[in-house]
Amino acid sequence: MAAYRDGVDTAGTDADWQAWQESWDRQQEFYLPDREERFRVMLDMTEALAVPGGPQGAGDGTGPAVLDLACGTGSISRRLLERLPGARSTGVDLDPALLTIARGHFAGDGRVEFVSADLTDPQWTRKLPHRSYDAVLTATALHWLRTEQLGVLYGQIAGVLRDGGVFMNADHMPDETTPRITEAAHAADRARRERAAGTPGTRDWIAWWDELSREPAVADAVAERFRTIGNPLTGDHSDGEVQPAARHVELLRAAGFAEARTVWSSPLDGLVLGLR
Repeated sequence: MAAYRDGVDTAGTDADWQAWQESWDRQQEFYLPDREERFRVMLDMTEALAVPGGPQGAGDGTGPAVLDLACGTGSISRRLLERLPGARSTGVDLDPALLTIARGHFAGDGRVEFVSADLTDPQWTRKLPHRSYDAVLTATALHWLRTEQLGVLYGQIAGVLRDGGVFMNADHMPDETTPRITEAAHAADRARRERAAGTPGTRDWIAWWDELSREPAVADAVAERFRTIGNPLTGDHSDGEVQPAARHVELLRAAGFAEARTVWSSPLDGLVLGLR
């Protein structure tokens, strides 16, 4: 069994970390079939707004310093570095199991570092290795927060972004003013997942965690996750609140962002961008 300390797998090196990260991506796509499209728009806007010297700076070693917020297994960081090899990324998450996969996948890559932190902790930004960032990116994570917590977090994010820096949040953002459209979209999504459920290799949230819990190299981290955050096999979601995109924009402007708007949307999800 792997030795585990502070979210780091210190002994198990035989796990296929890339395979685990890719299986996480497939599990997420089971719920979010347009996940890659929102990542594409997120990176397009990062390249347009956060690369020193403009998009032409990509790949020349002057890429942006990015904070990958609630990074999970490092899905955003991986795509960021594929698009902008000169970028640097700091991944922040509380989940020791997902951080173990992220650290294993990026082991030896000096462009990436990871921090274990609780985003509801008022002092979490003190754990960051850098005082400011060009961009802060997050996806499918902040709906775990209550509205008041989200407003506080947006203020903290504004505090670690340089002037002109960009923040993007891709998450569940249904429009409360169109209930029939929202219900129809939910019904269509449920039908899609029911059709996909029988596809070989398809894993939902519970099946993925069940499989990970039997991986020796991450067993201690999974046990820690189940003990401190929750057990996905028995139900572990928080009492967070889902906000429409317009509410996110309001909260970003209240937090000090000079500009904020939606830059991508689907019937149920959205990507909002705030510019310092």
